[in-house]
Amino acid sequence: MYSLLYKKSVEKDLRKLPASIRKVIIKKIQTLSENPQPNSSVKLRGATNLYRIRHMDYRVVYSVDSGELIILVIKVAHRREVYRDF
Repeated sequence: MYSLLYKKSVEKDLRKLPASIRKVIIKKIQTLSENPQPNSSVKLRGATNLYRIRHMDYRVVYSVDSGELIILVIKVAHRREVYRDF
């Protein structure tokens, strides 16, 4: 099993989401510890270890460190905003 780590800004990102969407996204993030690259994940172009999963119009960007079995959740945001920092 992989360990889940979150950037400090992710908590703030999650609080901005509607409650119903927040619950589903948190469940999807928790399932990443069992399978860090599910069929619904997509590797981001131009990045070595960044992936994204989506739920409706929202995206979760995360990195996978297979050597240390760590998943770092980097950003959770609407699709129009999530890629601005990458």
